[in-house]
Amino acid sequence: MWYWVFKYVLIGPFLRLVARPSVVGLSNFPPTGPVIVAANHLAVVDSLLMVLVLPRRVTFVAKAEYFTGAGIRGCVQRWFFSATGQLSIDRRGGAASVSALDEAVAIVGAGGVWGIHPEGSRSRDGLLHRGRTGVMRVALATGAPVVPLALKGTDRVNPPGARLWRPGKVHVVVGQPLVLSTFSADSPTDVREATDHLMAALSRLSGQQYVDSYTQRAA
Repeated sequence: MWYWVFKYVLIGPFLRLVARPSVVGLSNFPPTGPVIVAANHLAVVDSLLMVLVLPRRVTFVAKAEYFTGAGIRGCVQRWFFSATGQLSIDRRGGAASVSALDEAVAIVGAGGVWGIHPEGSRSRDGLLHRGRTGVMRVALATGAPVVPLALKGTDRVNPPGARLWRPGKVHVVVGQPLVLSTFSADSPTDVREATDHLMAALSRLSGQQYVDSYTQRAA
């Protein structure tokens, strides 16, 4: 329930007023069935805008720090991410990350929508960075379609380090589902190549220059 309350009552109307999002290609988004939405990542507000413009409920993985903070702010963050059904992921890797991917498999296996930023963290330089392979490990294991989604202008609405959002114009481009039939989930090389295929699509849709290096972890 809280997901829809935030989208349509508490946050969505204000975000729509501030960011004035325009959407191209929404017909590429499957109206039913399992789907993975993979987007570039320029600002904290990216995930909120994905929720705002996509007609179906989207579940993300969020860094574990959002669920473990102390004080009033920590309590509010923990409640918000838990109430909206988001998943905690330990970005240090290991068993916790595997568990989060297992939960992502369960989401799409149940016919749901899993949202992810393959770069793993916000781009600090505006470039599109090397994607992490978790998205394709889930996609190839489940057969769920992967829809690339490009966000443009979110870093102006929500600049790095800024405490308040700023009025601006955000453009969202929803690409066609990727063709992944030539890739195998059993081949680490295929998983890497499928991830690179996704990042190339995101680069075309977003207009961002691609660099073959991982982005630095943002706080």
